[in-house]
Amino acid sequence: MRKITDLIVQNKNLVYYDINRDKTLKIEEFKFHEVFFSSQEKRLVFHYPDNSLDSVETFWALMKSPHAIAMLSPQLNPEFKIQLEELYKPYYIWDPVRSDIPGYSKKTLDSKYIFEINKAENRSIHPELKILLSTSGTTGSPKFVKLSESNLVENALSICDYLPIVSEDCTPLNLPMYYSYGLSLLTTNSINGGKIICSVKDILNREFWNEFEKLKFTSLAGVPYLYEVLNRIGFTKKQYPSLRYLTQAGGKLNTSLVEIFEKYGSENNVKFYVMYGATEATARMSYMPADHLKQKLGSIGMAIKNGKFIIDTETGELIYSGPNVFGGYAVAPDDLVVFEKIGQLHTGDIAQMDSDGFYYITGRLKRFVKLFGQRVNLDEVETRLKTAFGGKTFVCVGINDKYIAVTVNEKAVSKEEVETYIHQNLDIHPNFIMFHYLEKIPLTQNGKVDYTVIIAMYATE
Repeated sequence: MRKITDLIVQNKNLVYYDINRDKTLKIEEFKFHEVFFSSQEKRLVFHYPDNSLDSVETFWALMKSPHAIAMLSPQLNPEFKIQLEELYKPYYIWDPVRSDIPGYSKKTLDSKYIFEINKAENRSIHPELKILLSTSGTTGSPKFVKLSESNLVENALSICDYLPIVSEDCTPLNLPMYYSYGLSLLTTNSINGGKIICSVKDILNREFWNEFEKLKFTSLAGVPYLYEVLNRIGFTKKQYPSLRYLTQAGGKLNTSLVEIFEKYGSENNVKFYVMYGATEATARMSYMPADHLKQKLGSIGMAIKNGKFIIDTETGELIYSGPNVFGGYAVAPDDLVVFEKIGQLHTGDIAQMDSDGFYYITGRLKRFVKLFGQRVNLDEVETRLKTAFGGKTFVCVGINDKYIAVTVNEKAVSKEEVETYIHQNLDIHPNFIMFHYLEKIPLTQNGKVDYTVIIAMYATE
């Protein structure tokens, strides 16, 4: 089995640069910390990466080690951290925001700490299990997606097969490493890329754009909300000479915004790649070739290399198979012993395929609300509103099968306009529509709309 660390050390152009520390490190200079190799017995490690150079260096050391790595947000509520650690009892913990963890001894690693359990329990971990990614970035859910090293390698290579990643690239690591999309950003650019920039600021921070211009970023990755923000702050009204391509995943991007960024890309020689994936597929299941984007607006494209789609004839659900499909879920320590051979991944998305073999997501199996006994597709309502109002951010949820609740973050959009549009185009009476303006849409730590927070907000009314 190929190890991903063997692939990245072959990339002699690979360099990591940390903005906060003004430090550059070549891959051959990485310290694969001996503490992780004191025993060849497979152990569980909790890794809370913050996209710093230290986090990246520690991650590659753990990938080279025999251990299994649970990737978690360092900003997770401290109580949730303790609950998870008490449940899973990881042998090692790497957390940049804590200086002490009860029950663990502390070892210094280049001014950072690695915590090692004082009394380790004997626990079996399946030989294929390498990565655990949380299914929830904020709630501290004990449910993890189980991935093998082969899953990681196969998905990274399939992405490298279609993205134009080259050794001259300068790539900002602007998505969390503990998020499958962010992890794939790291792995693919480490295999084929050049300079990877760590500790970058948020895109709403002026410093990010100063860094963009100074360091000459060649690509930018984002979930739909990021592109809604980019559109709002006037990204497409400027030129960025170093920028070669953009990537989007993490949910369906509104068609009007796809058109805007496709047009921007065509006029400025910037490739725009719309992609589709899931944590259970390690990261990616499909991509839209940039040169087909205009002709196939709204499509998620075609399956990645070595992947395959089918559509369930009864439910319309999109089903994926490929070497990047996960090995099942873990909700308790005993689940770490098993790594399932799952042939097909049921995405939960409803899809259609056109005559050219391109796939289109039309909704979610569970993103429905029943009004008057009729099912209303909430994704479709969101999409229509975004299109009708020029790509502005709308969030739609169902409340107790009685209302459609619409949230928008622009004061210029009025309740009356929204109600009139939905009434005229979807035949839903305004009495069944709730409306809120929020200055800031709540997001998960992966940058996706946090629907649970939105639903809770309406539930308290």
